[in-house]
Amino acid sequence: MAYNQLLAQQLGADNYGMKQYVMAFLKAGHNRNQDAETAAKLQTTHLKNIQRLANEGKLLVAGPFLDDGSVRGIYIFNVATLEEAQQLTETDPAIQAGSLVMELHLWYGSAALQQLTEWHKCIVKEQF
Repeated sequence: MAYNQLLAQQLGADNYGMKQYVMAFLKAGHNRNQDAETAAKLQTTHLKNIQRLANEGKLLVAGPFLDDGSVRGIYIFNVATLEEAQQLTETDPAIQAGSLVMELHLWYGSAALQQLTEWHKCIVKEQF
């Protein structure tokens, strides 16, 4: 494919096709002793919040790690500052409940990552 200046401008890409994001590492919080029913409800609201942020274009990537380590998952926020990402993390019910905590880092990645959410919608057969 050839360079597309209009697309690069729309995505805020620099000359390398990259831009700044905020990456979050979701870590196990201090409050993880909920009963099964409470934990399931918390997980459902956590997933709904992820979907809302994705629909708003603020969250580009979210997913759990499949091991049993203390780092439970990642987010990549489509925001320019740690402060903006912090405000978004505070909307997560699992953060509010202390089940998860987030470690935020500025990250430099492909500007095309912003198109992932639309492509993902084309392959989702079942919603959470």
